[in-house]
Amino acid sequence: RRNKCQLMASVTSHKSLRLNAREAAASKKLKQSQGILNAVSTKISNELHALTDGVTKLMMFFRHSNLGQGTNPLVFLSQLSLEKYLSQEEQSTAALTLYTKKQFFQGIHEVVESSNEENFQLLDIQSPSICDNQEILEERRLEMARLQLAYICAQHQLIHLKASNLRMKSSIKWAEENLHSRTSKALGKDNLDAEVSSLKSEILKLEEQIARIKDKSLPAVVKENAQLLNMPVVKGDFDLQIAKQDYYTARQELVLNQLIKQKASFELLQLSYEIELRKHWDVYRQLENLVQELSQSNMMLHQRLEMLTDPSISQQKNPRNTIDTKDSSSHRLYQLLEGENKKKELFITHENLEEVAEKLKQDVSLVQDQLVVSAQEHSFFLSKLNNDVDMLCDALYQGGNQLLLTDQELMEQFHQVESQLNKLNHLLTDILTDVKTKRKILASNKLHQMERELYVYFLKDEDYLKDIVENLENQSKIKAVGLQD
Repeated sequence: RRNKCQLMASVTSHKSLRLNAREAAASKKLKQSQGILNAVSTKISNELHALTDGVTKLMMFFRHSNLGQGTNPLVFLSQLSLEKYLSQEEQSTAALTLYTKKQFFQGIHEVVESSNEENFQLLDIQSPSICDNQEILEERRLEMARLQLAYICAQHQLIHLKASNLRMKSSIKWAEENLHSRTSKALGKDNLDAEVSSLKSEILKLEEQIARIKDKSLPAVVKENAQLLNMPVVKGDFDLQIAKQDYYTARQELVLNQLIKQKASFELLQLSYEIELRKHWDVYRQLENLVQELSQSNMMLHQRLEMLTDPSISQQKNPRNTIDTKDSSSHRLYQLLEGENKKKELFITHENLEEVAEKLKQDVSLVQDQLVVSAQEHSFFLSKLNNDVDMLCDALYQGGNQLLLTDQELMEQFHQVESQLNKLNHLLTDILTDVKTKRKILASNKLHQMERELYVYFLKDEDYLKDIVENLENQSKIKAVGLQD
């Protein structure tokens, strides 16, 4: 019994020592985890403080305040008052209405005050509201008829006076000629009677011609000339109407430009309000999404804190070496450290995580060493290249300042390089044409496509190719057996 008791006492003491070691390791891990959690909590609290400061700065822009305070100035268009702008627009509209009342006919101010697009058009001054009334037109017609009648009478009297004047001049001239002729030679009574009779017959013919001209051709000509008298009067009337039209058109364009400016300013202001409203909605949606994300992250943080403060997890008597499947962060860390490793293990332990981290550390040190070696090689290559360049300059210039391009060896080397480049270009063009023809053959022939896939599998994945070939052989055997049956 004593020996048994001593053996039991030694076993229990050994177990107590092992448990003390495990307790010390567990307490150490707990302290480390608590320190990590405290650091994370302080980091999150600092970020939350920075976020609250940013939100308070952002909310300062949305507060309503007076411009005279100096602090927190207005930065949005919706916060500005439009009383001054609207008063100026009303003053300009009133001035424009007064101008239209003075410059245009009655009723034009109604068109100016309205801002519809159908009213933005030039007015017709020949309309009854603008043109003269019928009484004035009738007076103009009567005045024109009186002018024509006066012109006809004046022309008639003028023609009679001209005819009488010409008659007197011609009679005087004839009398003088006959007087000189009678004094020079004496005529007989018979000759004088014959001449008088011939003159009377000529006078009768002339009187008939004069009567015919006076009754037929002269009134038509006078009437035509009287009608032609209307041309300068009508032209002056038309010039007056054109001047009026130009005057009204210029004034209408002035009013129209002012109305277009007012409407453009209103539309620009409305567009600015719409753009600002859309930006506010975008900011509102972003803030809502941010609030939702923060609430979700806060809930996840509370869940993690509750999970960590759970006594069943924090006070484990037998800590597990494997990583729990619910610990997604450790799994993601392992996947990140593992890289492209196709062998997936069933259980992930902390030892595996440490091994992968150690391997990553070794790879990083190896890559750093390779970078140092490559930097050295790069510097050596640069120095060698500089030496080669110096040698080339010595060979080209030969100690002078003039470039020597007549070196036969260098020209031969250049020709060789050029011929090699031409050969390389021909080879590349042949390869490209061959590739294009092979692509066309592959696109048109399915058998070649299958052969290409088999070659690709043979070069990249032999196991997959073996599986495909075995499956095809099994299918062919099954078909052959089925045909024999």
